[in-house]
Amino acid sequence: MKLLKLPSFAFLFCILAALCCGAERPPMATPSIDKRPFGVADGIPVDLYVLRNSRGATAKVTTYGARVTELLVPDRQGKLADIVLGFDDLKGYLGPNPYFGAVVGRVGNRIAKGRFTLKGKAYQLAANNGLNHLHGGIKGFDKVVWGAKAALGADGPSVELSYLSKDGEEGYPGNCRVVVRCTLTDANELRFDYAVSSDQDTPINVTHHGYFNLAGAGCGTILGHEIMLNADRFTPVDSGLIPTGELKLVAGTLMDFRSPVAIGAHVREVGGNPAGYDHNYVVNGGGGKLALVARVYEPGSGRVMELLSTEPGVQFYTGNFLDGTVAGKGGAAYPQHGGFCLETQHFPDSVNHPDFPSSILKAGATYRSTTVYRFTAR
Repeated sequence: MKLLKLPSFAFLFCILAALCCGAERPPMATPSIDKRPFGVADGIPVDLYVLRNSRGATAKVTTYGARVTELLVPDRQGKLADIVLGFDDLKGYLGPNPYFGAVVGRVGNRIAKGRFTLKGKAYQLAANNGLNHLHGGIKGFDKVVWGAKAALGADGPSVELSYLSKDGEEGYPGNCRVVVRCTLTDANELRFDYAVSSDQDTPINVTHHGYFNLAGAGCGTILGHEIMLNADRFTPVDSGLIPTGELKLVAGTLMDFRSPVAIGAHVREVGGNPAGYDHNYVVNGGGGKLALVARVYEPGSGRVMELLSTEPGVQFYTGNFLDGTVAGKGGAAYPQHGGFCLETQHFPDSVNHPDFPSSILKAGATYRSTTVYRFTAR
């Protein structure tokens, strides 16, 4: 549905709020997968896969950037709403945007000055974020067309996305094959299973960069959402958001989310330019097995998102760089803090910090990781 351009901001806000209430409660249905054309990128056809589970929840995944373009889940009344920021069509994703819904890599997050040394050889990557390298470089995994195949399995409908990152692509060593299986389960979970292999040692930190607003995409800010992070420590950063190497306790700081806290409670006090959270948290337990990382609650709709992962860290980002200039779905302008990200990961700049969990994938080995976004309501 397209939003009308109305002269009254208050009237427009009311229309947006009404849209965010979602559709009626869906009936039980047979899980399904629908494949649709979604345009062309770099001369390659792009597809959109629509996954529906038996409870009516829906996830739309495109082969361009392995992006989740829509995710409809129920509120406390059972009504569905799309809770991820993005665009109505491929054109939006081809233009400037902050990685909406994408799988990012070869290395998600930042590498200081784009430099690292591996097996005695120095590598220089693109500095595409100030002085630093971010989310795989100028043309990372978010800007390529992935191969895909869909399947209806016991866990629910899924699409398996694959991409071969060739030796030297964006400056990284090794021919690197990446497979991401995205499954929408009947438990209203969106599950990502990653498998990466390479014929040379190479750094790997692949993650999903979804922007969530549990009230509904385009329905104001996420400052009233309440978040719990299962982390006693975080990694402090310098002005370029590069970790200092310290693992600092959250106790007694503005970083403490071990008990639920409204995202907006201290967001202006955190600092940064612009202000807000953009920090890596050290997940209790250290990763390696699927465990609770975070829980987010939106009081208006009652929606709850639980995040589980095998990764040792999670980047909590509050959409600080959103500024209302990006016209998203239905033409809605996404304001600052209009969405939050929880990017499960190895720590930023791990390749330059020997004391951090290693992000180096050895030649012939397979990197495996799982992240689950579980949705309920109360």
